[in-house]
Amino acid sequence: MTHCDLCAIPPSFYATFIIDPQFYSHHAMSQTTHSYTPPSRPYVGPQPVVNIGTLGHVENGKSTLVLALSGTWTAKHSEEMKRGITIRAGYADAAFYKCAECGTYGTAEICFRCGSPAEFLRAVSFVDCPGHHSLMVTMLSGAALMDGALLIIDATRNCPQPQDREHLAAAQMIGIRNIVIVQNKIDVVGREGILENFKEIKAFIKGTTIEDAPIIPVSAQRGINIDALIEAVEKQIPTPERDLAKPPIMPVLRSFDVNRPGTPVEELVGGVVGGSILEGVFRVGDEFEIRPGIPVERAGKSGYESLYSKIVSLYAGGRHVEEAMSGGLVGMGTLLDPALTKADSLVGNVIGKPSCLPPVLDYLTIDVELLDRMIGTEELTVIEKIRTNEVLVLNTSTSVTAGVVKSARDGTVELSLRRPICVEPKSRLAISRRISDSWRLIGYGVSR
Repeated sequence: MTHCDLCAIPPSFYATFIIDPQFYSHHAMSQTTHSYTPPSRPYVGPQPVVNIGTLGHVENGKSTLVLALSGTWTAKHSEEMKRGITIRAGYADAAFYKCAECGTYGTAEICFRCGSPAEFLRAVSFVDCPGHHSLMVTMLSGAALMDGALLIIDATRNCPQPQDREHLAAAQMIGIRNIVIVQNKIDVVGREGILENFKEIKAFIKGTTIEDAPIIPVSAQRGINIDALIEAVEKQIPTPERDLAKPPIMPVLRSFDVNRPGTPVEELVGGVVGGSILEGVFRVGDEFEIRPGIPVERAGKSGYESLYSKIVSLYAGGRHVEEAMSGGLVGMGTLLDPALTKADSLVGNVIGKPSCLPPVLDYLTIDVELLDRMIGTEELTVIEKIRTNEVLVLNTSTSVTAGVVKSARDGTVELSLRRPICVEPKSRLAISRRISDSWRLIGYGVSR
């Protein structure tokens, strides 16, 4: 496909996002020295103020797009490298700028198009979710932290693919309304193929909450139209208002032991947890509680016990800070035994000031709304009603738990949870059912 083919696409086909007629001209498509290039190093600067997720089917180019925007490849684990897919929720920060001279959007202090100084707009955090159907539960945990999202569609394949449907439904259930649609891989498809794929995207989103969302054609691999994508994100995904006066609360998305094997005991550092602060401010030196905590057994009975510790360091915007506020992704160094935080052991817990967290529940009553069909499969199987004694998986915030249905009647379900969750009343929970070898999204519930 040539640049001329790309330039011949009339802007009217992308009327959902009003752009200059030269959008498809050499300004956006050229591979000259004025082309967009990804950041050469990880972002370091003010704390990000908004979390933007990536949604879409496996191999649609989600991680490649995050790389183009941030300069960070999020798939860092050995199994992810081996299989070439995202397995755990990845994360990266980026800064957005706008040229004061020509108005071009970018990720650098100097405009890549005209060379003039650019004005800093804001810093953002990306939550890169896996697209494989077997990792839907992981995707739901990452989606809980999103303020907005990029729905990435592969222009080389028919739209929608199964997880395109499933991810969009999950986003709508969780309450994500600010979405930009990215038509990726336009550099390897002919003009007619791009236009046909665009029509498929429009048919896919018709009647949904994102029917009028902007659709931006890009090549993440070659950096084509990344400036137009950033402009769409700035207009479509605003920075949410946060209440910094409330007690701080942070769901745990990742947890680590950062000590290398063989580190002398006197040089060991405490465990690290990562997530996004939903409200309030955490400061170095603050004491905190983690709920539900860790499993314990006392007098022959099993249960969970809260953990208590102290913040010794905070990491946000690629640097150490003395305080971290709501918005963006944050790393928190603690005095916890690193054995408790290794290998994401604390994912799904909630961190806050002692005695200020929501209650911990091991029995839950929810009002349920089921989908009509199994949208994450090719067959679109009809979803049957929830049955007593059935095992379901529930996602709320970053928490994942299984529950045995004790009662199911008139849209209300009662479950005994195998792992307790820390949750406020009126919270939304995604519901998944075991279908063949995977957990599939079948609906959502609201806790009582």
